[in-house]
Amino acid sequence: MSFAVRYSASARDDLTRLYEYLLDRATTVEDLDLAERALGAVTDAVESLKRSPFIYRKADDDPFLRELLIPFGSSGYVALFEIEDAATVTVLAVRHQLEDDYH
Repeated sequence: MSFAVRYSASARDDLTRLYEYLLDRATTVEDLDLAERALGAVTDAVESLKRSPFIYRKADDDPFLRELLIPFGSSGYVALFEIEDAATVTVLAVRHQLEDDYH
């Protein structure tokens, strides 16, 4: 069984915010590459939700609200997602692991 993965508008905004943060801090070509690699790490990890979203940790008492930990560098990212039904997973938010909480 395969799940369709979609992003909420706020999750897309989060990806843009995180990407732009890295671009704003870039001082070298390698830093620009870092932003691309970070975005790729998040989107590649989210693709794994197509196979088995129930293996990731619960984010709440709701068994359908879960978090995907995405390693990158010395920390990484966290994607909050909801298993909508037997065929759909929705990414609700993405944050850096050092941020306080989802925005």
